[in-house]
Amino acid sequence: MVRVGLSVERLVAAAADLADEAGFDHVSLSALARRFGVKDASLYSHVRNLQELRARVALLAGGEMIDRIAADVAGRAGKDALRAFAGAYRAYALAHPGRYAATQMRVDPALAADSPAMRRTAEITYGMLRGYGLAEPDLTDAVRLLRSTFHGYCALEATGGFHAARDVQASWDKAVDALHTALTHWPRETHEASGAHKASGASGAPEEGTAR
Repeated sequence: MVRVGLSVERLVAAAADLADEAGFDHVSLSALARRFGVKDASLYSHVRNLQELRARVALLAGGEMIDRIAADVAGRAGKDALRAFAGAYRAYALAHPGRYAATQMRVDPALAADSPAMRRTAEITYGMLRGYGLAEPDLTDAVRLLRSTFHGYCALEATGGFHAARDVQASWDKAVDALHTALTHWPRETHEASGAHKASGASGAPEEGTAR
């Protein structure tokens, strides 16, 4: 491959493609250098190390994922929004397994702070859940429920973990319906419990989104 025009953006895009092809764990600077026909050392003028490269892949994938989710959720509310959100999440996870795996890594807070994708993920996720009348600390609890359900289901589906004859799509639809019921009848914190939550040092700020 030609060496001209090597940049951070091209490296990260190539690393994301490699992740989907071979698995996120197989993304390495050596593998990328071979793709571009350069020495490993040439890449260090664009990224500090493998950790930074993988973090940038995580942010790229998170941005792609939330763009798809946002497009599907636009103009919807309540159960329709939840269904659209869940469907877009699952579609991305199954279509881009390596990229999706990248979204699950812990990104350096300094790098994440400058990421529009991270901010947008929190805005869209928490915004959808506020449609159920939730406020902190229930919002963060609900985000964790959605994230663990979506991630667990997609991870099992991707690895062929469902063996029963029941249609996988039908089970997914039922799971999303169950989440809607849980969010609609959420066991909200009392004022006393909420006060104790804040006193214990919880900030109430969006700390995590379902697309990372």
